[in-house]
Amino acid sequence: MKLQTQIPLSKANNPIDYSSKILILGSCFSQNMGDKLAYFKFPVLQNPFGILFHPLAIENLVKKAVDKYEYTERDIFQFQGRWQCFEAHSELSSSNKEVLLERLNSAVLETNKYVSEASHIAITLGTAWVYRHLEKNILVANCHKVPQREFQKTLLKENEIVTSITATVNSIKAVNPEAQIIFTISPVRHLKDGFIENQRSKSVLISAIHATVGVPPLGARGLYFPSYEIMMDELRDYRFYKEDMVHPNVLAIDYIWEKFRSVWISEEVGEAMAKVAEIQKGLAHRPFDEQSEGHQKFLKTLDQKIAYIKQRYPFMNFENSSS
Repeated sequence: MKLQTQIPLSKANNPIDYSSKILILGSCFSQNMGDKLAYFKFPVLQNPFGILFHPLAIENLVKKAVDKYEYTERDIFQFQGRWQCFEAHSELSSSNKEVLLERLNSAVLETNKYVSEASHIAITLGTAWVYRHLEKNILVANCHKVPQREFQKTLLKENEIVTSITATVNSIKAVNPEAQIIFTISPVRHLKDGFIENQRSKSVLISAIHATVGVPPLGARGLYFPSYEIMMDELRDYRFYKEDMVHPNVLAIDYIWEKFRSVWISEEVGEAMAKVAEIQKGLAHRPFDEQSEGHQKFLKTLDQKIAYIKQRYPFMNFENSSS
């Protein structure tokens, strides 16, 4: 008896291994997958401008990164004692405008490097709802809790998203034609927009991606991973959500990660990933007695494991190493 329908998946032709370089952009769910890659010590850059929810915000970041745009005071504003940028997440904000500008411009250069060198670029779209700041007449990536009366909320049309995705891909291909681009839709439910509005948003995102993936200019360099569909179909139960009934919980994230791994992670690095996981668990261990002979022996063994994996993969950094 089958009690679950499963979405058919097939192994990618260009999977990720420890020689890969990965750029993660998009919604908070992209951060979940990026955290998994970082845990296993893959070379990955996650959301240098913070979480970005809609396709035009991602397009703007990629274009400015490729162009090495320099942010100045005209691009930022002060609100409630903090300097903010409408094109970045609040996590980059600062009470000092020079600090914010330094963070923005450092993120531009770091993103430029990864866009130019990445073997894989994963883009997760979260919503098609966008906010236009009325006074500045710009679409923002984040409202930073500025009063809603200062914005106009609209739903992007499919052709607008297709145009945006195409522009993003063209910017990437201009500097890195061989990059493998992976698109996915975030399974996070944007219920603040409304139940029906969330479904409208997800449907137009899905339609736009599938009108773009596999056709010029994306062609074979762009593929779709069904994160949203796995959550909606294979995990169709509220026990897979956090208490807010909006975000996937740890079990759901682990489940979708295993699906992603089966498609996008090379089987040849499975042994190395297992050794990295052993080290990570060892580093997370908290002993009852740090000075005990048993714990000192444990630390010595852990250092030997770190030395072994770093000999094979020198770029791996275990900051909490006991040595």
